Parts: sequence; C-alpha cells; structure tokens
Amino acid sequence: MKLSELQGAGIGLRRGLISPFQSYLKNHGSLDHVSFMEVAPENWITVGGQSRRDFLIFAEQYPIVLHGLSLSIGGPDPLNETLIKQIKSFKHDLQSPLYSEHLSYCTDGGQLYDLMPIPFTYAAAKYVADRVMRVQDILGEQMALEHVSYYLTHPGAEMSEIEFINTVLEKADCLLHLDVNNIYVNAINHCYDPYQFLDALPHNRIAYIHIAGHYDEDEDLKIDTHGADVKDDVWEILDYTYKNFGIFPTLLERDFNYPQVNQLLSEVNRIHNAQQVYNKSNVQQAGL
Repeated sequence: MKLSELQGAGIGLRRGLISPFQSYLKNHGSLDHVSFMEVAPENWITVGGQSRRDFLIFAEQYPIVLHGLSLSIGGPDPLNETLIKQIKSFKHDLQSPLYSEHLSYCTDGGQLYDLMPIPFTYAAAKYVADRVMRVQDILGEQMALEHVSYYLTHPGAEMSEIEFINTVLEKADCLLHLDVNNIYVNAINHCYDPYQFLDALPHNRIAYIHIAGHYDEDEDLKIDTHGADVKDDVWEILDYTYKNFGIFPTLLERDFNYPQVNQLLSEVNRIHNAQQVYNKSNVQQAGL
C-alpha cells in the first residue's frame, strides 16, 4: 500500500486491545469507522505462535502503519542498523505504507525506557538529520518523525522547539508525524500558543496525525499519558488542522487504562465525522 492511499480514522493495535477487538468483531462484524491501525514494530517482529496469528488477522483486514519506540534517533549510541533492516523486512511483509519514529532518544549505553528530549542546538539537528538520512537509505524511502512531549529544556539551547523540528525535517528531507496532543501539552507546559506552533510546521510534510488523551497535573502542567479520553482543547486543535491545512489520516492513541471498545470507537468515530465535515467544507470553499 502507498502512503498516498492511507486515509480515514485509525486506532493503535496494542496487545491489550487484541482480545477486546476480537470479541467486538465477533459480536458486531466491524470496528465501525476504523480504516487503519498502528503497531510498534519492535513489539511484533520476533513474536510467533498464537499471538502472531492473532496479529496477522488484523493485519490482513487493515492497513498497518509502523510507529517505532526504540530506534533512539537522537541518541549517543551507534544507529541500530540491524533493527532498521528488521523493520524494513517487517514493513515489506505487511505492505505497510509508513514507518515513523520519535524525534527523541531512549538509549545511552542501554535502554532508558523513556523518550528523552534532544538539545535544541544546530549540532544536534545535523546529527539527527544525518541519522535519519541513513535510516531512509536503508529503507529506500522517507520515514516520518513525531515531535514529542517534553518537560524540561536542555540548557544552552540555540533555537526554539519549532525551529529545531523544522531544521531536522528540512535537512533530512523526511516526513512529519503530527501529534496534536503533544502540541497542546507542550504549549501549556512551555507557555506558547499551540496554533502559532501548528501554523509554523511544514504542513506539506505531514504523513498522518496522532490524537490522544493526557493527564491534568495542574493548570500549567499537563502529562502526556495516552491513558485517558481526548480533551476538548485537543479536539479543537485537530479541527483547526483540518480546516486550515486539509484532511490527514488520523489515529487515536490509547496505550493503557482501556475503556470499553464502544467508548474507544466513539472517539474514532469523532475523528471520522470531523474529517467528513471539513472535507465537505473544503470542497465547498474550493467551489467544486
């Protein structure tokens, strides 16, 4: 499947959701407006047996995008080219339209089990871009980078967050994996306007969008959890994106604290409905 063919609303296929999804499909026949799914390739590359068979049932029904967790694109350790080659093979087997990773690092002589922010410096931007280009050379195609939520800024920053992201994307000539919840969380935590931030991103590079829930620690501290319902402020950023920059494939992230499947699907359906509304509105504005 080509990336240009990916469309609609999606949901993350987490291991904890496979059994509930199977039951729902058995009772209802479909997952409503789910058009595609997403997995972390590291979680499935070496899995066999019944778990593999269960996964492949979904992979045969839905396009699967790959969203990595452990490549550590900005980390100090050598690039894990063995993992990249495994992802390339896995991607080919699934006919997956895209591989994306986090614009962060998660290793330093071993796994840190968290997504750490990269210093906003020119040297770091070049370092990351060079590594992204190497990944793309191995894959034989563009990958996408997701801008991450972060809670502390490294001292000695030479540019803003938006300048750093845009510099990396341009130097590497890669795609953008847009996360509207991360924009909201960072905007609150670091005191900037989320809409101005969104306006400054290269919209022509957007591959697809994440939307997720977060935890309100305080009025000025939001924690990106993917363990709660999406909040209204985040839905409004998604609406703004559709209205001003077009309709992009959009996936609901829910990584734990799973509600009933019908509640998850109600959020997927909200994505679908917004896409229909803004697609119709954009067509009308174009006079078509």
